[in-house]
Amino acid sequence: MAGDRKIGVAVDYSSSSKVALQWAVDNLLQKGETLYVIHVKHAKGEEVRNTLWLQSGSPLIPLSEFREPASMKQYEVESDAEVLDMLDTASRQKEACFFLSIFFATILAKIYWGDAREKLCEAVEALKLDSLVMGSRGLGTIQRILLGSVTNFVLSHASCPVTIVKDPNFKP
Repeated sequence: MAGDRKIGVAVDYSSSSKVALQWAVDNLLQKGETLYVIHVKHAKGEEVRNTLWLQSGSPLIPLSEFREPASMKQYEVESDAEVLDMLDTASRQKEACFFLSIFFATILAKIYWGDAREKLCEAVEALKLDSLVMGSRGLGTIQRILLGSVTNFVLSHASCPVTIVKDPNFKP
């Protein structure tokens, strides 16, 4: 039901994840709904200060904090101007269309550390997502077999509908 959905978008700052984010904003996000920008970083042994967050991920990060480079340093994430622009525009559009309403789209970020396949499936459960949107890197059959595919894993294991958005500019 529109107005109370929780929509997750897996963002790794690649062009395909940016296309997926824009698609989710344009086609899914409506007033009263929550958009979670989910970013997974590879866990490194020396990340002792993030040990607390290795299992559950970071606290939920509001858009106002997510756009501040100084705030994002504590999560060891570089801000991406294009992603921030998309999120700011989405936030303004949803508020502008419904300025008399008390319901606005909420945009939050969540950062996980570890294997992207497992952490995205964990995010679906922990955030109680109604839908997850992902970009496709366009790996060929051999690359998918050798490297594994985050997309294939999440499609098979996530407990909510998963939408895969292909980058129209991708050239195999």
